[in-house]
Amino acid sequence: DGMAEDQKANTTQSQSAPSQIILQRFAPSLHHPPKLSTMSGKGKGGRGEKKSTTSSAKAGLQFPVGRIGRYLRQGKYATRMGAGAPVYLAAVLEYLCAEILELAGNAARDNKKARIVPRHLTLAIKNDEELNKLLGNVTIAEGGVLPNIHAVLLPKKTASKSVSSKSQDY
Repeated sequence: DGMAEDQKANTTQSQSAPSQIILQRFAPSLHHPPKLSTMSGKGKGGRGEKKSTTSSAKAGLQFPVGRIGRYLRQGKYATRMGAGAPVYLAAVLEYLCAEILELAGNAARDNKKARIVPRHLTLAIKNDEELNKLLGNVTIAEGGVLPNIHAVLLPKKTASKSVSSKSQDY
């Protein structure tokens, strides 16, 4: 019964307005047009869109070359800057960090700790000659100082046996 009533309604509508039936039939497809092919026309193999590689990846670094270049430009250290300047600076900073972290990790392992704390950084820097020269006047918060007792303050080791032997000769 419902189908017959719909057909009767459609026929009455089709007699009055045939364009309305066409719109009713195709209205859903107007709101959702068919998806077109996303092929770029360059053939198979996915050569169309290439993944962008960062300048850090090109240089084989972990430190951000682009960010360091931006800081160099914004800092107005020079009116002009070469393309290799941020790469070189990022490489130097990465090397210094790796060196300090390796020595601090060794200091943490010597103290039977799994986590590097500022104390380990201080021990690493002060025990290394070159890093101590570079960072000699740097204060690390909560770092402390190297364990060092002056030789004068240590207890004296004298020939106490000879003194005691004289007192026991009686």
